[in-house]
Amino acid sequence: MNTIQARKILERQASLPLYLHAYSYHMNMRLEQILPADLLDIAHQQGLHGVKLHILDGESRSLKQLSDEELAIFRDKAERLELDINLEISSSAPAEIDEAVAVAEKIGATSLRFYPRYEGHLSTVLARIRDDLAHIRQQHGHRTLAFTIEQHEDLKSGELVQLVQESGIDSLSLLFDFGNMINANEQPLEALQIMAPLIAHVHIKDAKIIQEGTGLGHVACASGTGDMPFEELLKQLICLGEDKPQVLAYGLEEEVDYYAPAFRFSDEGNDPWIPWREMSETPLPAPELLSARLEQEKRDAICQIEHVRTVLKKLVAQAETILN
Repeated sequence: MNTIQARKILERQASLPLYLHAYSYHMNMRLEQILPADLLDIAHQQGLHGVKLHILDGESRSLKQLSDEELAIFRDKAERLELDINLEISSSAPAEIDEAVAVAEKIGATSLRFYPRYEGHLSTVLARIRDDLAHIRQQHGHRTLAFTIEQHEDLKSGELVQLVQESGIDSLSLLFDFGNMINANEQPLEALQIMAPLIAHVHIKDAKIIQEGTGLGHVACASGTGDMPFEELLKQLICLGEDKPQVLAYGLEEEVDYYAPAFRFSDEGNDPWIPWREMSETPLPAPELLSARLEQEKRDAICQIEHVRTVLKKLVAQAETILN
């Protein structure tokens, strides 16, 4: 840490925009034990800035399934608790973008995260994504809603940067996930350097790296127990932006036991095949283990919040030592 970074850490740490991420309660939400409105209560109780949640989180009680009146109630609750809302979807297809934009505006969300899920040779996949981005520019470029595309396991950092730079969408940024570059055969700090100028949102998690042939998979784990350079990533992300913080939202996304395979390989050709993949999901345990696992998930989510705050205190102490 240098003196410039130390000053930024001290100036920014107290107001760091930490968001509760719904995936931290993935299993509980799949079984409708925790619903979108409950996330607002948890975020408020933990003193967080807002929530990041998927349009499908909560199954039959997800935002996608709620009536306009129910969406208005959700928005009112968030406003009453002074919580920002970031909506997320697992697609870049025009129809799903349009649906999500409509929901986002009804709940007062300030940003919409998406990521493409296409199968085919890389050149074909990139062409489809460019078409999707053109749709966003033409149909939604005038809105106050911001858009962010996540680096989600199959595309490399340079490919994502180029897509955003060529999109012509002023409100489009990148979402940096602590672990998802692993599956594209990249390392966290190297990926951060490439993506840095365009990062506005972050998903914080930890993961163990698995060698899979000439590629890499990852299994998410409790924060602080994996292979991610957790403290260094957080430090560099906080320091992005010269006069003001560049990162607008840090999603606390504990994903214990989530697995993602290798998608890109060191011996692949110039136009590799990108396989189809379903939306992210962590398998439920056997029925006799389910109750305990649901309770453990709740504990893991709170433990991650505590871990991130502990790391922040450590960074602050380092900064104070450097400046003193």
